[in-house]
Amino acid sequence: MDFHGSLRSVLIAKISGAKEIYGMSNSLAGKAWFYDRVAQVNRRSHPVERYLKLVECAGATIGESLRCSVPSGDPLPRFDAHPPFVLLHPFARGHDKSLSNAVIEEFCQLLAPTRVVVVGQAHNRINTPENCIDLTRQTSLLQLTWLIRVARFVVSVESGPMHIAAAVTPNLLSIHTWSDPLRIGPYNPDAWVWKHGQLYRVGDLETAKIRKRGRGFRRKDVASVVDLIRPRVPIDPMVA
Repeated sequence: MDFHGSLRSVLIAKISGAKEIYGMSNSLAGKAWFYDRVAQVNRRSHPVERYLKLVECAGATIGESLRCSVPSGDPLPRFDAHPPFVLLHPFARGHDKSLSNAVIEEFCQLLAPTRVVVVGQAHNRINTPENCIDLTRQTSLLQLTWLIRVARFVVSVESGPMHIAAAVTPNLLSIHTWSDPLRIGPYNPDAWVWKHGQLYRVGDLETAKIRKRGRGFRRKDVASVVDLIRPRVPIDPMVA
């Protein structure tokens, strides 16, 4: 089953010697003739919806609820999950998707004394207030998964780690600058998204009036995010 739909993925499928190759109708132009069966999908629907159509085409039965089998992950050495912390993943490839150092610093300061753990592949050194733990470039994928599971709340730009978080917790805010959260946002109706200065529940996106044109996430946007998180992350009396 070719979930990616690129020339590379379909050539790998052909080279594998598989007797049958299944793909999706939204694959790049000219590739559909490589497939033995083609799942008819809406190219504007969420990728998870398209992937489910593909496995249905292969004979799977899709129930009403979706369970994502994400590994439990690997605990980090010398890292204690207590007191409660917020996980911040502020970095992503793509124009203006990453959060600035000023935004990261403001985020940590407004959440103090709650711990903020920053993860991801940072290219520049970030400023770390006293309540901030900088784990950038220091975690494996399984360690990152473990941190996502034990964090009380996850804030992430639109990225792979965001989708991992959406699979394991509703306590998630996904920040979308130019991307459409309905099409490529978290596949979890109870998660939250930020778009153009507004916060939305994922389950309400179908009826919400969202501006198509986005903008970057700024320091002035941090306060509303902290207001969302604060009731969901108790302050440990030992650090208050």
